[in-house]
Amino acid sequence: MMLRILYFATMRDLAGVREETVSLPDGLRVKDLKSLLGEKHPELIRAFNSAIFAVNREFAFDDQPLKEGDEVAIFPPVSGGSVDQPTILRIVREPLDMNALLKEIITPAAGAACVLTEGAQARSEREEPLENPHQSSEPQRPMVEEQMKQAAQEIRDHWASVEGVALVQRSGEVQPGAPIVIVACTAAHRDAGVFEAARYGLDRMKQTITLREKEIDPE
Repeated sequence: MMLRILYFATMRDLAGVREETVSLPDGLRVKDLKSLLGEKHPELIRAFNSAIFAVNREFAFDDQPLKEGDEVAIFPPVSGGSVDQPTILRIVREPLDMNALLKEIITPAAGAACVLTEGAQARSEREEPLENPHQSSEPQRPMVEEQMKQAAQEIRDHWASVEGVALVQRSGEVQPGAPIVIVACTAAHRDAGVFEAARYGLDRMKQTITLREKEIDPE
């Protein structure tokens, strides 16, 4: 099968090309494509550990099957900031860990932190209430990370006193009540707008990042 590969930002610099077409045996997956591209462009191998892949403009994981004519876009991880002002922007498959996330954005000068979450609902109202054992949230927009980057920048533009910013979106199957979005902000003290900034960030995440909720009937 033939695939169209698009490289963005630093991934383009490492590959040395903006796009290319590659041939891959039928029935292979994203992880197999990584191996092939790593052999072709050795500079990409280490970058693939944190790179973001999208297949036909949908966020993709290693086990996703590929088919003839697929367009695969490869992006560098969306995270940055200085040591004094860390910024964490992620889309992850694993359960969200608020304590671990806070450790990444708490600076020596930080005296206050605010963490807000959006959780998966355990019930949905149709004609009759339905108990849902799981919900699956997948980013619908192909460039979710760009929206997260924009939201983080808006926080810093509005609240210059905020030091650390983290916006994390979970994808995949989620247990009812588990967080699917975490927004965290840190600052020198609690009166520096840390709560307002986190609340603004959560509102922006809900506005700009469309989530598709798949409800699974327990039967």
